[in-house]
Amino acid sequence: MPKETILILDKDFHTQWTLRTILENERYIVLAVDTIERALSNFQEFEVSGLVTEDRIDRTNVPEIIRELKKDFPELYVMMLTAENLEEKEYKRIMNAGIDDLFLKPISTEKILIHLKKGLRHRRVLLQKRRLEQRLSEMRINRNVQGVALKRESLAQKKTFTVR
Repeated sequence: MPKETILILDKDFHTQWTLRTILENERYIVLAVDTIERALSNFQEFEVSGLVTEDRIDRTNVPEIIRELKKDFPELYVMMLTAENLEEKEYKRIMNAGIDDLFLKPISTEKILIHLKKGLRHRRVLLQKRRLEQRLSEMRINRNVQGVALKRESLAQKKTFTVR
């Protein structure tokens, strides 16, 4: 199985370093950035399987960025970390943006790995489902094309007649 790429978007160098160390020990390819612009450019350059991010970067509301990212990458697994307790309304808004898991800092490395592995497993299932649906669609198209060809052939055979 190819290695999966995890993108860390966090302003705090210590958090980036800690997450990078944990994830690289698990054999993930890790990209760590501290700006939204750099994070978005990584999505153009790499196949990012998972994103671990803060809820705010430079006063930018990250959930809105995630909502847009999920339009292009619906199978992307997103784990969000926050340092502040969230009111229920804010929690719902964040989760409705497409965040898969949300945790209050500090979080144990064990939880990070458990949820990341679960999220990436779910991502693989979604990708496999998409590939199977595409193959099924192609098979239906091929069957329809073959059916049309057979009908034309049988019509051509019926139209032949001999003149005496």
